[in-house]
Parts: sequence; structure tokens; C-alpha cells
Amino acid sequence: MLHELALGGLLFSPLVVFALLALLMALATRLLLHKLALGKWIWKDAWFDVSLFVCYLALAVYLLGD
Repeated sequence: MLHELALGGLLFSPLVVFALLALLMALATRLLLHKLALGKWIWKDAWFDVSLFVCYLALAVYLLGD
């Protein structure tokens, strides 16, 4: 079971940490795609960003969750 994180007396859900990790991975992937000039093959940028974030979030929860 996942437990909350205590930082400075505030309790944070572990999902916050996973979401930040997924956001960083999604940003890194987007930068890599644009650096390699593969971004032109993406039809809808916003939908791609959301789906990439959701996939990375699911991967982070699966691999790092208890």
C-alpha cells in the first residue's frame, strides 16, 4: 500500500511524486522528439502530450508503487 509523504508537516500523496516524475519524463521525450525532427509526425500535439503523460504516470505507478 502506498503511504503519504510528510514534508514540513504537510502530507502529500505519493501520486504527486509520480506525477512530477511522469511530467519530467514526458518533457524529456518531447524535447528529444523535436531535437531529432520527429515532432513533425505528431498530428495533434496536445493529445500526444496528454497520452504520453498518462502512459508515463501508469508506468511510474506500476514500477515504483508498492
